[in-house]
Amino acid sequence: MNEKPPPLVGSLDTILPARKEEPPATYNFWKESWARLKSNRWAMFGLWTLSALIFMAIVGPFISPYTYYETHLHLKNEPPSPQFWFGTDELGRDLFTRVWWGARISLLVGIVASLIDLVIGVFYGSLAASIGGKGEELMMRIADILYSIPYLLVVILLMVVIGSGITTIIIALTMTGWISMSRIVRGQILQMRELDFVKAAESLGASRFRILTRHLIPNALGSIIVTVTLTIPTAIFAEAFLSFLGLGVQAPIASWGTMANDGLPALRYYPWRLFFPAGFISLTMLSFNLLGDGLRDAFDPRLRL
Repeated sequence: MNEKPPPLVGSLDTILPARKEEPPATYNFWKESWARLKSNRWAMFGLWTLSALIFMAIVGPFISPYTYYETHLHLKNEPPSPQFWFGTDELGRDLFTRVWWGARISLLVGIVASLIDLVIGVFYGSLAASIGGKGEELMMRIADILYSIPYLLVVILLMVVIGSGITTIIIALTMTGWISMSRIVRGQILQMRELDFVKAAESLGASRFRILTRHLIPNALGSIIVTVTLTIPTAIFAEAFLSFLGLGVQAPIASWGTMANDGLPALRYYPWRLFFPAGFISLTMLSFNLLGDGLRDAFDPRLRL
């Protein structure tokens, strides 16, 4: 008696196939962020340019038959040619090899300094936001005092104590570089601490450490990644600036800053000596900033596809 009646002739049941119910679409933050990033042409230009620079920094010195310290005095100040692709400097050293060796130094300083800023900044900012009250106020005032110290003064003092070199530059950059990261992390955690999912975790008896590590910091990863991306070019430019002033790496080690310093007096007669290191500094900083802007837009929930 409860049998389903046969479909009518010409009805939609006989013409259209049975529709399969599709499961509801799930929201994946990282996939949609990557989709937004790929749709940004300038951000992808920065990403691919940085990938090419990192690749050449690794394999570039091996492509050239010369070393970064090998001199050819009879071939000094040679213009770019099939023998010397970027020309030579005042000592006949191959600029192609020195440029990519300098890329290693600059990228190493920028990435290492940014990673140290990341660890210290996330720890300090999240700790200050978790403590709250007078403890938070004291920690942020200490950060403000440290932020007021110019890093150039720190470099000079460290050179007296430790000596010049890459280690001195990294220490000088990270002594105050983590403060911006800590402020951003603190602001993000203070903003999310009043949301419903945090209140629910607290009502279920989750500890403050678990809420911080499992809920607050992971949800702030978007801002953290963008800040790291924008911190790296700042560190690279700072290293180049210090090396340009003679406070960075010392000869014969190649750095974009030292090469720019060597090429500046010869700009009028041998412009390629300044063009290549200065050009790669500018290209690297531009690429990081384009990628950072693209990541900021990709992680913005208001721009969800």
